[in-house]
Amino acid sequence: MLPENIPLSIMLQTLKTYFGYDSFRPLQEDIIRHILAGKDTLVLMPTGGGKSICYQLPALLREGTAVVVSPLISLMKDQVEALCSNGVAAGALNSSNDETENAALRRACMEGKLKLLYISPEKLIAEAGYLLRDMHISLFAIDEAHCISQWGHDFRPEYAQLGLLHQQFPEVPIIALTATADKITREDIIKQLQLNQPRIFISSFDRPNLSLAVKRGYQQKEKTKTILDFIARHPGESGIIYCMSRSKTESVAQMLQKQGIRAAVYHASLSSARRDEAQDDFINDRVQVVCATIAFGMGIDKSNVRWVIHYNLPKSIESFYQEIGRAGRDGMPSDTLLFYSLADLILLTKFATESGQKNINIEKLQRMQQYAEADICRRRILLSYFGETADHDCGNCDVCKNPPERFDGTIIVQKALSAIARSNQQIGTGVLVDILRGNMSAEVTDKGYQHLKTFGAGREVPARDWHDYLLQMLQLGYFKIAYNENNHLKITSIGNDILFGRTSAQLVVIRHEEPATNKRARKQKAPAPVRELPLGLPNTENEDLFEALRQLRKRLADEEALPAYIVLSDKVLHLLSTSRPTTIEEFGNISGIGEYKKKKYGKEFIQLIQKYV
Repeated sequence: MLPENIPLSIMLQTLKTYFGYDSFRPLQEDIIRHILAGKDTLVLMPTGGGKSICYQLPALLREGTAVVVSPLISLMKDQVEALCSNGVAAGALNSSNDETENAALRRACMEGKLKLLYISPEKLIAEAGYLLRDMHISLFAIDEAHCISQWGHDFRPEYAQLGLLHQQFPEVPIIALTATADKITREDIIKQLQLNQPRIFISSFDRPNLSLAVKRGYQQKEKTKTILDFIARHPGESGIIYCMSRSKTESVAQMLQKQGIRAAVYHASLSSARRDEAQDDFINDRVQVVCATIAFGMGIDKSNVRWVIHYNLPKSIESFYQEIGRAGRDGMPSDTLLFYSLADLILLTKFATESGQKNINIEKLQRMQQYAEADICRRRILLSYFGETADHDCGNCDVCKNPPERFDGTIIVQKALSAIARSNQQIGTGVLVDILRGNMSAEVTDKGYQHLKTFGAGREVPARDWHDYLLQMLQLGYFKIAYNENNHLKITSIGNDILFGRTSAQLVVIRHEEPATNKRARKQKAPAPVRELPLGLPNTENEDLFEALRQLRKRLADEEALPAYIVLSDKVLHLLSTSRPTTIEEFGNISGIGEYKKKKYGKEFIQLIQKYV
C-alpha cells in the first residue's frame, strides 16, 4: 500500500497505539497526509500545539528511518525518552554519547531498526556522505526551523548548510517545523532549505489555556513581592522566570532560595555541566523554579510547567510568545506574567540600535512595547501579530478581566512636563521622578534641580505610580526619549498643548494589588487553584487520589531515571483522578495513554485507584 493511500482508520490506530490519542488536532491529519505523499512541508504551530506528531506519525507509517534535525542535545534526549517510553524505536546521534553507543546507533540505522534518528545540524553535515548514504531515509524533519534564517529570532549559522539535503537526497521529503516565524522568516526557511513547492500549514496561534498579565512600572522591591505572592498561588508547581541579564538571574534565584523556594540558575556564562545540571534538576522536579536568560527553554519539552514570569521586557513578540509557550504544553490552565518598565525599554532600544539589523529589531521591539502598553485584549494583539484575526475578546488576560478606567490626568501630566521643560529637557526618567518626589539625590543636587519650581510638586504620588504614568505619557506621545542624547526626555508638540492648557489628558487609573507582605503569610500553603479540567470534564477530582498518583508516577520515573511527565503527563493524572478507571482496558481508554504504557503501567495505577473508589 502506498503511504498516501493509508486509510484514516490505520492512522488513528497508530496514533492511539503509540501516543494514546483518539483523534487528531486541527491540521495534523492534513500535514501527515501531505508528508506521506512525499511532498515538502512547512509547519507553523505554537509550542504545545502538537508539532512533533506531524513528523513522528509519518515516520511510523513510512518505510525507513526519519532523520530529525534538532539544535540541542537536551531537546533530542527529551524527545527520544518520550518516544521510547511510548514503545517507538528512536535514538539520538550526538557528542554526549560514547563511541560504543554511536556505533550501535549507526548499525541500527543501517539495518533499518530505528524509526526516528535525532541528530544535530553539525553531525548531519558530517554524516551526509557516510551514514545517511547507507540508510533508507523516510523523511527529513527540521525542528526549530526558524534557526536557519538570519531574520529568525534565534539564528544559528550551523543550520545554514542544510540546503544540501535536497541536493543529495532529492527524493526524500522535508518537513520544516517552527513555533514562531513571521512572513520574511518563512520565505527564508523555504529558500535556505531549497524546499520544492512546499505547502505551508499555519495553525492557530491561540493558546486559550494561558492567562496573560502585565505589570507596568514596578521597581525591584515591588517585583519581589509580586513574584513571591504569585509563586505562593502555585504551590509546588514548576515555573520559569526569564531575566534580561545573567546577574539578575542569580540575584532573583538567591532571593527565592532565601524564602525556601527551590530555584536554579541558567545562563550562558555557566559551564555546560552547570547548565545541564540546572536543566536536569528542573526536568526531574528537584527544583521548582529556573531563573534564566533566553538561553534556556528551547530544549525543554516539560509538559507540566504551570507558569512563566518575564522579569524584563522581551525584545520581540516572537521571543515572548515562544517563552510563554513553555507553560501549559499539556493544555492545562497556566499563568504568565510580564513586568515592563521604562528602564527595560531604554536598554533594549540601545541594544537594537547597536545591532546589525537596527531597523527590523527596532520594529520588533516597538510591537512588543505596544503589547505591553495595551488597553485592549492582549490575546487579540498576539494573534494579530501572527496574522490571525480573533472576533472576540479572550476573557483570560488582565485587560479583559479588569478593563481600564480613565480619569482626567491633566495636572499630573503638566507637573511632569513642567519639570522636563524647567530642566531644559536635559534629564532622564530617574532624575525626573526624583525632582517630582522632592528627593535630594546626588544628580538632583549636582545640577541644582532642587531649586526648580516643580521640585516636590508630585510628592503625593508614589515613585512606582510616577513610573507608570510616565510610561502612559510616552505611549500617548507627550514626550519622546532621545536615545542618542543620554536618554533625555523631549516634549512633543502634543505634550506642549497639554503643558500650556490647550488640551486635557486622560490617564488610566493604576490598580494596586496587595501582595503578601510578611514571610509567614507567604510560607503558608496557598489554596490550590481550582483547575478547569481537560476535555470539558466536571471537576469531580479527588485531590488525595491525584496526589497519590503523582507519588506513584514519581517512584516509577525515578526507577527508570526518567522525568515524571514522560511516564504520564499532569493532564493524564487529572483525567485518572476524575474518571477513576478500575480495569486495565478503562485505563487504556484515557487520552494520552497508548498500548505500550497501558501494558507497562496499567496494573500499578489501577491497584492504586481501586483503593480510592
